[in-house]
Amino acid sequence: MARDKYLAIRKNVTGFSFTNLGLFTGFSSGIVNAVYSLVLLSIFKIFFNEEMASAAVGVYAAVYALFAVFVGFFSAEILRWFTKTRLLYITMATLGACYCMMSFSVKPETFIVLDYASQTALTLVSVLLPLFMADFSKTVGMEKLNARLHLWDNVGALVAPMLAMTVVGWFGGNYRMPFLGAGIIYFSGLLFFKHFGIVQKDKKLKHVNIRKTFRALRINAISFFKKPGMLRAYLVNFGFYALRSVRLLYVPIVVIENGFSNETLGIVLSIGILPYIIIDMFIGKWMKKYGVRLWLALGFLSFAAFSVIATFITGYALLAVFILWQISGAFMESAHDLMFFNYMPKRQQARYYGVFRTSVNFPSVIAPVLGTLCITLFGTTSAVWLITAVAGVLSTLVLWSKR
Repeated sequence: MARDKYLAIRKNVTGFSFTNLGLFTGFSSGIVNAVYSLVLLSIFKIFFNEEMASAAVGVYAAVYALFAVFVGFFSAEILRWFTKTRLLYITMATLGACYCMMSFSVKPETFIVLDYASQTALTLVSVLLPLFMADFSKTVGMEKLNARLHLWDNVGALVAPMLAMTVVGWFGGNYRMPFLGAGIIYFSGLLFFKHFGIVQKDKKLKHVNIRKTFRALRINAISFFKKPGMLRAYLVNFGFYALRSVRLLYVPIVVIENGFSNETLGIVLSIGILPYIIIDMFIGKWMKKYGVRLWLALGFLSFAAFSVIATFITGYALLAVFILWQISGAFMESAHDLMFFNYMPKRQQARYYGVFRTSVNFPSVIAPVLGTLCITLFGTTSAVWLITAVAGVLSTLVLWSKR
């Protein structure tokens, strides 16, 4: 796939300009992540008891993530039809509209339909931003740009959980109302992106042959895994997102189940962002100096160790662990996808990035299902940390394997 041509763009726009969008995506994601699993839990409590409702959240998340896998897989074809600029306009506007409507949706089925629509847009935004950064990386390198993107992403997420829980308190415990703020933030990000003044020539829409499209996607996926280093890059990224998926889904539930208030949950989630912000300011230079694998290994192994501890403790000690293992996540956050960008030629990145990005969503299919099995087998939500412990160890072995 040829790189998109830019007919016009403001002179002061660089790869760092696109990383600044992380402030908007991080702020919005921080709000949504703080209440998302709790909204799902409240929906499933209508139909199940509390233990089964917690397990049902995992099943829903798995099906939801499987849908995201297909969206990511088809992203290469979507980029054949639309320019990155037009597609980012469409997806950010869709996210703004869906989140605003989700805050007022009353029926569970309405929320779920909007949830899937927003997931489509969110998956594409997560594909587009790194590709824009790669197009304008020049001599800066993706290490620094990735670190800057995640720095702004985490700055945006710093106050988001406490803000979300404050809004929940204002509206009498309604966990859906913070989605309104997330929607407004995406509309603001859309206006910020418009300021870049990017103009690209629209692509001609061609007749789509479904059979040929699926054949092309299959060949593209096989070609991706045959390229040197891509299987390792895929599995390492898979491991990172397996840890992230379980953490985002179950930390809010475990905190509330341990008898803590919504305000305490908001504080824990916000404090947990601080290690990311601090480490993101230095990790770009550290990766350049010491390499990517060292920081990934430190992150995976320490996350596994904290997961074992979290399985057996409760109370304030558990909250401390939830905060401490954010240091582990911070070591990995800017490094987990660099094996793709460092070894895949830039001219081929748009073609294969959609395949690589399925390693983001596949863990969210598998990990919640395993989480559901652990909860059912052991009778406690805290059993899910066994999954992150095993995932951390296996990811380290893949990272340092010879093949």
